[in-house]
Amino acid sequence: MAFRSRREKLRSILSGAPCVHPGSVYDAISIRIAEDLGFPLGMFGGSVASLAVLGDPDITLITLTELAEQMRRMSRAAALPVLVDADHGYGNALNVRRTVQELETAGAAGLTIEDTLLPAAFGEAKTQLISLEEGVGKMKAALDGRGDPSLVIMGRTGAASITSIEDAIRRAKAYEVAGVDALFFTGIKSRAELEAIAAATHLPIVLGGAPDELNAIDYLASQRVRIALQGHAPIAAATQAVYETQKALREGTPPKNLKGLASPDLTNLVMREAGVKARSADVLGLKK
Repeated sequence: MAFRSRREKLRSILSGAPCVHPGSVYDAISIRIAEDLGFPLGMFGGSVASLAVLGDPDITLITLTELAEQMRRMSRAAALPVLVDADHGYGNALNVRRTVQELETAGAAGLTIEDTLLPAAFGEAKTQLISLEEGVGKMKAALDGRGDPSLVIMGRTGAASITSIEDAIRRAKAYEVAGVDALFFTGIKSRAELEAIAAATHLPIVLGGAPDELNAIDYLASQRVRIALQGHAPIAAATQAVYETQKALREGTPPKNLKGLASPDLTNLVMREAGVKARSADVLGLKK
């Protein structure tokens, strides 16, 4: 299977001792840059997907079709394994099953399914969770939808910051029993909370953002954390760069005086121009 090696790389990360930081990716350019810089893994977050595809905030407006198509574009552009934030699976447990099928076909190395109630319920300003029973059903459906056994399925919960750390542990243990490959936690605030989670569970742990005291790689590895996200700064930096460039042009700055632009060498590297030229010579008879 074409994507199996990428999934096996992700499984190797989860089974190894070091804790790694993934590169935040959201399109063909960002994934190629992350790959060239040596990131072992890419993270395609739901918030950056919404921003990159729709220009909208992370309020579950993006559809499964749009998410999968963006993942497919990245799979074509680079061989870097990508972990996809599949939110709540875009519906109930049957929708989760289809979500897994679509993202697997699109080339994802792994994906997360969370137990947040999405979209937000009418009249509820605070984030809510689905029941434990429904969460377990979604995990089972995700596993049932997997065609390639090497595809990584992660159970994700934000209960630590929504209900309690005890609830987060209860949910994680249930998702373990359901058969997921790893546990993804958001909202962990202290070493004490992480240590309680590590003591109560057995699977590899992924942290989706954490305070400064949870940034030490060696410590995280000792608590079975295999992947620790660092946010999505690349798309924020790209947005700022585009804004500043457009602003300068609008204010009359000549293009030759613009600063912070990618060099021709970097642009050609990202476009894989050397390979395109070689293929053009081979199949179109063009001179190199």
